[in-house]
Amino acid sequence: MRTPELYNETHQTRTAPPTSYESLLGDSIERAFAQGIHDLAGLVAYLNQAGPAGPNGQPWTETTYQQEMARLGA
Repeated sequence: MRTPELYNETHQTRTAPPTSYESLLGDSIERAFAQGIHDLAGLVAYLNQAGPAGPNGQPWTETTYQQEMARLGA
């Protein structure tokens, strides 16, 4: 008998549903990737143009993006 491969279900590792901000941010990042934007500078520029705003309503920088991804991934 073959053992099924292990995998994570969507949101399996989350402790709570995503907030509206997290959903908007994720959707915007997905749209950027779909447009072929894969570098940090391009992603930050895209977020500043398309939204949502960065933490505390400030424009995104490469540093704030990295810090926010670390916070959300914790």
